[in-house]
Amino acid sequence: MSAVELTPPEAARWAARAGLVLPAERHTAVAAVANHIHSVVAVLRELDFADVPSAAAYRAGEEKHDAAV
Repeated sequence: MSAVELTPPEAARWAARAGLVLPAERHTAVAAVANHIHSVVAVLRELDFADVPSAAAYRAGEEKHDAAV
């Protein structure tokens, strides 16, 4: 999906392409939700995770518990 927002007719076309039956009254709502999800994901893509270890580096049970608040 590009920076241009998904339109209701495009949402219907993509739903049909995926084999989903999308009633006409849902096209606008589905496009709005898809555009919202896209905007949230775009913000997440801008985050810098350079210093964060990968999930594979996490070992459950090895973390140190600290009662300090």
